Amino acid sequence: MKQLVLVFIGGGFGSVLRFTIGKFLNSPEDGIPYGTFLANILGSLLIGIILGLAAKHEALSQNYTLLLATGFCGGFTTFSAFAYENHVFLKAGDLITFAVYTIGSFVIGFLAVFGGMELAKLW
Repeated sequence: MKQLVLVFIGGGFGSVLRFTIGKFLNSPEDGIPYGTFLANILGSLLIGIILGLAAKHEALSQNYTLLLATGFCGGFTTFSAFAYENHVFLKAGDLITFAVYTIGSFVIGFLAVFGGMELAKLW
């Protein structure tokens, strides 16, 4: 039960932060979801750092990992919004934005996870 509460609390904080970032950075004028992109990239970097620290000499307990990686990062990042935004680009025929957003999100997201894992090795 304690683990469920930790994931719930972390997810709540992550979701509120993602909502706040999206509210300020997602652009209704040009339709570019900068907030979603930023949340997904930062979340990828954070999960790399968190899981890197957890793996390194067990620097983080399982409870902290659940709170931060599963809860916070899970609530902060959003694949569903990413998928919907790409649907909107495709429906509007905006293939260039679709391609740049999709490829950029995947490539930079993976690099952020790997970078986070490498940063964790420094601590």
